[in-house]
Amino acid sequence: MIDSFAHSVFFAPRGKERLLQLGNRISQSYMHPNDKLIGLIGDAGAGKSLLIKGMFPGLTLTNDDEGINIRPLPVYNDYQEGKFTSHTYHVDIRFETAFTQPWQLAEAIEKAIEKDRRVVVEHYDLIESHLNINPEMLVGIGEEVIVTRPGVFGPFSKEIAKIVFNSIKYRRMAHTAEDLTAMAIEKRGYTRTPYHSDVKSGFVLQFDEKPDFSIKDVENEVKEYIDRDLRVRYRDDNHIKIGDKEYSCTGPRIHVRRTGEIEGFKLMDFKYDPATGFYLMAGLVGDDEHSQFQLTKL
Repeated sequence: MIDSFAHSVFFAPRGKERLLQLGNRISQSYMHPNDKLIGLIGDAGAGKSLLIKGMFPGLTLTNDDEGINIRPLPVYNDYQEGKFTSHTYHVDIRFETAFTQPWQLAEAIEKAIEKDRRVVVEHYDLIESHLNINPEMLVGIGEEVIVTRPGVFGPFSKEIAKIVFNSIKYRRMAHTAEDLTAMAIEKRGYTRTPYHSDVKSGFVLQFDEKPDFSIKDVENEVKEYIDRDLRVRYRDDNHIKIGDKEYSCTGPRIHVRRTGEIEGFKLMDFKYDPATGFYLMAGLVGDDEHSQFQLTKL
C-alpha cells in the first residue's frame, strides 16, 4: 500500500524512451492523485526532465536541456498576479535562482499548493530549507533512480542528493564504456545491438545469437581507447563525438569528458538468458567493491 511505502530503487536507464517509460511507471505506481509537491534531485543532464515528461505527459517544462521554453516563470508570475491559472507547474530551481531569490520562489510554491495546485520542482535540494511544507514524493537520479515518499522524519533531499551526486560518475563511465564497446564490436562485423539492459555500475548488451568474437580482444581494444584519453563531446540529441569520430548514441548527455576517466573497465563472459533467448554480455566500471553484482541476475 502507498501509505506504508518506504522507497524503491531502479537502474537509471539509458536513452530517451526508457527514461520516459520509467517516469510513467513511477507515476502510475507511486504517485497519489492528490500529491501537490514533487521534488527531483540530480545533476545536470542526469535525465530529470525526461522523467518529468514521463510522469506528467503534456506538461510543458519551463526549461530543459534543449533551452528555455517559458518566460517569465509561470508559477511566480501567477503568484505575483494573485491568480493561479494552471493545475500543474514546473520549476527548475537551479535555473530560476539566477533571476529570483530562493525565498521568493518558495513563497510562490507554497501559495500555489495552498490554492490546490501541483508543483514539480527540479533541484529540490536547493529550495528545501526555504519551504515550510514537506514534499509528497522525492525522486533522485544518479547511477540509480531513487523514489521515496518522505515523512516528517525524512528522508530529506540532502540525503538523496548525497547518494545521487556521488554515484552519477559511475553512470557516466558506464555509458561511455558501452559506446566504446559497441565501436569495437562493429569493427568485428557486428551491427550495434538495439537491445540493452542494466547492471549496477555497468551495462548489458543482448544478442539474438552468441557472437563469435573474443571478449578479451574487445576488452583490450576498449582499454586502448581508455588509455588514449580521447575527448568525448555531445554532438546532438542522437550523437556524440569520441575523439574525431561522430557516433550514434541514445544518451548523449550522460558521458565522461574524456575516455581516460573510465575506471576499472572489464567485460564478463557471455551468459544465456533462457527467459528471453538472448545471449548477454555485461561490462563493468569502477572498483570491485562498487561494481559487485550477482551473475545469476543476468
